[in-house]
Amino acid sequence: MEVDVIVIGAGAAGLFCAMTAGRRRRRVVVIEHGDQPGAKILISGGGRCNFTNLDAKPERFLSDNPHFCKSALSRYTQHDFIDLVNRHGIAFHEKTLGQLFCDGSARQILAMLLAECDAAGVGLELGRAVTAIAHDGSRFRVTTDKGDIAAESLVVATGGPSIPKMGATGFAYDVARQFGLRVIPPRPALVPLTLGAEDLALAAPLSGVSVEAVARLGKASFRENLLFTHRGLSGPAVLQISSYWREGQAISFDLAPDTDIAAFLKARKAGRPRAEVKTILAEALPARFAQALAGDQPRPIGETGDKALAGLAARINGWRVIPAGTEGFAKAEVTAGGVDTRDLSSRTMAANAVPGLHFIGEAVDVTGWLGGYNFQWAWSSGHAAGEAA
Repeated sequence: MEVDVIVIGAGAAGLFCAMTAGRRRRRVVVIEHGDQPGAKILISGGGRCNFTNLDAKPERFLSDNPHFCKSALSRYTQHDFIDLVNRHGIAFHEKTLGQLFCDGSARQILAMLLAECDAAGVGLELGRAVTAIAHDGSRFRVTTDKGDIAAESLVVATGGPSIPKMGATGFAYDVARQFGLRVIPPRPALVPLTLGAEDLALAAPLSGVSVEAVARLGKASFRENLLFTHRGLSGPAVLQISSYWREGQAISFDLAPDTDIAAFLKARKAGRPRAEVKTILAEALPARFAQALAGDQPRPIGETGDKALAGLAARINGWRVIPAGTEGFAKAEVTAGGVDTRDLSSRTMAANAVPGLHFIGEAVDVTGWLGGYNFQWAWSSGHAAGEAA
């Protein structure tokens, strides 16, 4: 088969790139090793697809080169994608913090992408595994288990290794290295954190309890829900801060961000000295959480020393945790790291040293915050490559 553009990977970035190139009257074929396109799209956002964020901007993406994403994001914005969604008559709503979700189903977003690809004449080859890639200086030859395909442009849109049960692999990194591109070591991002025995002694009994919290690490700070699990911590605040975390670093959590617990306890001690500490804490925190923090404190607050109360307050407003690790790629929503942006054009997503070879989406060392940012990177980077391939 001879075409103009081969796209490997029928996910968000790959499909968007294919339809963009197809609109330019390029002959495009998408190769997907799975038996259906857009598998991650379908499970995203609890099945409703958090397809972009109203506040998408470069500062909310992580990369060894934080400037790299600016070009693509500015040339295809969240508003451009919203216009496309509106043209297809897909109803949506803002859930929180600029996050846009379908009113109906994530299948609507996938159907929209497939309809656009069909209208642009894009060919879709499902259940087709790539076994080798060669380049003779002018054309790429992709060998698959169902025959060879040749093209002058090749776009790799196979993502990273997060959620391997859905077929995710490090294929893109192997291709990058084959052609001499560098790869920033991939790591799980937007992922739950595990705790050591001491911290787990507090967290495990609270499994299932959620509190609004502020998570801080260096200059990064997120105020969202924190969820205690039987292995550690999860919830949006934790997933967000996990992308910034490295082994051995401490994370600080304010578990009552609207309350100065030290002042709160001091006032209650003066006004209600006979009340139990857990009863007082339950006024500011979930009851199970208050009980766990207070422990088996038999004395009323009026008989509890100021030093003990100060220590309790510090633990709540500034709980310092050094995670034992993460739940790994199996539970990570995305992969941080990837194809080194120093080896790519920020305008076309093409390899600087290999004309016609492009990498887009999660395969690249650009990782967005939780809340639709990674989908926006898929649309923006896919558009950039589709305009050039």
